[in-house]
Amino acid sequence: MKVVNRIKKNQDFALTINKGQAFRYPSYLIYVKQNELGYTRVGISASKKLGNAVTRNRVKRQTRAIVDSLVDYNKYALDIVIILKLKFLEKDFDDNKSQFSDFMKTQVGL
Repeated sequence: MKVVNRIKKNQDFALTINKGQAFRYPSYLIYVKQNELGYTRVGISASKKLGNAVTRNRVKRQTRAIVDSLVDYNKYALDIVIILKLKFLEKDFDDNKSQFSDFMKTQVGL
């Protein structure tokens, strides 16, 4: 994921969460909002409930890999915030990827 495709500012996270549409999955809580930038940006949030810094960084890397494989950043103009849940750790990579794939197919229209 390129730096331009990441949501980094707290203000952008808050705007997407407050104004966006929420979708609940066992491993994720996903917020989606249209943007005017012409490309998709993704923000990933992993709380301390998931574990120590090593665990949080590992699951964020896995989530970025899932998003990179499924999202065409130039096709849609969306802001997507992904909040990881504890169930993410209980499931393997393929299960988490299939959940995000289902979200992209049903909600975004991939």
